[in-house]
Amino acid sequence: MNRAFILILLGAALWGTIGWYVKNLYVFGFTPMEVVTLRAWSSALLLVGYLTIIAPAKLKLSKLIDINYFLGTGILSIIFFNYCMFTAIEQSTLPVATALLYTAPAFVTILSFFLFREVLNYMKIIALSITLLGTCLVVGLIPLNIPSIPFSSILFGIGSAIGYALYSIFSKFALNKYSSITITTYTFVIASLALIPFFPYQEKFHLLIEPMILFYAFGLGFLPTAFAYIVYTHGLQQTEASKASILTTVEPVVATLIGIFIFNEEFSSMQMLGMLCIISAVIIIQLSMKQSIHFKPKKAQIK
Repeated sequence: MNRAFILILLGAALWGTIGWYVKNLYVFGFTPMEVVTLRAWSSALLLVGYLTIIAPAKLKLSKLIDINYFLGTGILSIIFFNYCMFTAIEQSTLPVATALLYTAPAFVTILSFFLFREVLNYMKIIALSITLLGTCLVVGLIPLNIPSIPFSSILFGIGSAIGYALYSIFSKFALNKYSSITITTYTFVIASLALIPFFPYQEKFHLLIEPMILFYAFGLGFLPTAFAYIVYTHGLQQTEASKASILTTVEPVVATLIGIFIFNEEFSSMQMLGMLCIISAVIIIQLSMKQSIHFKPKKAQIK
């Protein structure tokens, strides 16, 4: 396995650890929206610091009006996606929340068909069907004897996938002028600024000086966000985007293992089959992209 593949797998595996940080922050009494805020703040600080040292030119915008791109990626996508994802983790389990999140490529395919007139070929239709089957298995609709999952957690899980998918849609326009790391940095900067009014400073600001909370907060912003993105990007520069996206399916595997072995969360064999269906659908969608010249949403931009 070459160096590029190792970097891509490392980045995806780090994304899979997000739930570990989130679960531990919940122990200290933070709500999903507050955890979203902590992730946005820490990620923005780390990414801006990284670019300031490594590539300051990437922090410059061609026009101030281009901020509009990042209002979409930062507010309508990242904040919404993270809130839904963290709420799904709170209300269900890491494996279920992650499996529902990975229906995002199906939403990208559907939205791209209507918004950009991208071809909906037979491979994509098969992938969408497999995704639907996998989702039904994960949430317990098939078979009906699987212990029921709260309906609200299903809605939040699907909401996270839609928000996850919207990043690719919004960033398509920004990619015409800016690099992916510039888009990601400004996305988290805008998200962090938008979230300032929603943090209960009087009640919880004092908690931010606690060493363990700082560890989990900056750990969430560093390893599964800033660092994961950077190493993934380096790997992506040396391989095809479609191959990289297929390799990132290691993320739900890592998240599932953490949920089962660290947090002792239940995940039945039928739900595991559902997750494998969803991962298979992601691979099919990525393989279908090799057969066209249409826009390829990059997984690295979403995380």
